[in-house]
Amino acid sequence: MNSFLSPLSNHRTDEYGGTFENRTRILSEVVTDVRKVWPEQYPLFVRISATDWVEGGWTPEDSVALAKLLQPLGVNVFDCSSGGVVPHAKIPVGPGYQVPFAQRIRSESGMPTGAVGMITDPAQADHIIRTGQADLVFIARQLLREPYWPFQAARALGQEIQWPPQYERAKPKT
Repeated sequence: MNSFLSPLSNHRTDEYGGTFENRTRILSEVVTDVRKVWPEQYPLFVRISATDWVEGGWTPEDSVALAKLLQPLGVNVFDCSSGGVVPHAKIPVGPGYQVPFAQRIRSESGMPTGAVGMITDPAQADHIIRTGQADLVFIARQLLREPYWPFQAARALGQEIQWPPQYERAKPKT
């Protein structure tokens, strides 16, 4: 879907290219069709690239406008990533580098957001949620490196969580 949204990759001249309204049309249509079959009680997430990090590309302002457009169609959460459309983008990668996009979209559109981007530390994830920067945190690559990260995070944050029954025997004694 992102290749339609970004003016850097969408060079169409039909009703799916050119203006913001045209470039967002396909995503609006897909969301509308998905909501026809996806029960209302289940959340509908949309992952977006909140910026292309390149002049003339998709911007955070576009992302806010997209959130305002899709929320009434039934989108419940924006998963806020960024970049990747063009190889020459200068992306300032670092811990939590994409969190400001989730925070901005959340505050300016009212759309609940999920933050991503080198969120690796339990205290960091907890801080993002507690300070209202995002409504949830996605732990992507860190879960590949540490599949038991949620258990370690709960322990580090002093939280009790229920282990799946098949893992109970592996639960550390405290």
